[in-house]
Amino acid sequence: MKIFTKIILFTFFLSCFQIFQAQFLSATDTSESSVRRYKTIINSNKEIVQFIENSLASKGLPKHLRNLALIESHFDRNITSNAGAVGVWQFMTSHANQYGLTEDRRNDLYRSTKVAVVSLGNLYKKYNNWVTVVAAYNCGEGNIAKAMQSANSTQYHVFSKYLPTETINHVKKYLNACYATGELNSVLTDYNSSRMKKIFDSRSGIKEGSSLSETEINAGFSLKIIAEELKIELKDILSWNPEIEEELQTKGESVLYLPTDLMPDFLLKKNKILSRSIKESSPSVSQ
Repeated sequence: MKIFTKIILFTFFLSCFQIFQAQFLSATDTSESSVRRYKTIINSNKEIVQFIENSLASKGLPKHLRNLALIESHFDRNITSNAGAVGVWQFMTSHANQYGLTEDRRNDLYRSTKVAVVSLGNLYKKYNNWVTVVAAYNCGEGNIAKAMQSANSTQYHVFSKYLPTETINHVKKYLNACYATGELNSVLTDYNSSRMKKIFDSRSGIKEGSSLSETEINAGFSLKIIAEELKIELKDILSWNPEIEEELQTKGESVLYLPTDLMPDFLLKKNKILSRSIKESSPSVSQ
């Protein structure tokens, strides 16, 4: 009995660990020249960087957001983009006016940084992860909403293909800069935590305070038999995994999300479920 209990606990913690191991984003340029370039720009603008970091910290925002100004302007307060964005934070007139920053004050480091801090804080309250915040800062909340709608997902790694190429590259630059400053892990941990929270919140049938764990299955599994073996309703599995039928049919495999307290039971019965599925040869995974 003790051995059985240990197996359950092991599979439980393994499934929980797998949630945070899933990685969908990473730096695309980790070369020494890239790291050196970013660090050189930061070291050449120490006073500005210090002011920005202090401003961020005063509002409880992470210092890695200084990298947004880094990739936006290289901390040049007098720079103007081809699109008309001005200053360290590259504010467009409409964005600046939204927060009471006049057009002629966009290159004012003090005022523009204060506005940027408020703007970034508001975006985080809306999106709950810094990756999407950086994307929204670049292309606007309207484009983010359209991309989410097109992808039917609020997860950046899913809806990003519907964003402008410039925005996708902007996010890549940000992740590369964070790699250079040793803060990439913090950004990705924040993203993955947000990703799982959105999954928890979007699935019905989950008790408050519960969570979902994930594992891989292939098209050989019958969702009907999974439901029977776990003594749950098929509709619950579909509510936790709204795209699973399509993925199993088109790709032959899919991630299966289950409440964390059910995952150990599934893992223990996985071989039995697969054997039953193959033996009964269900014509459809959803039957």
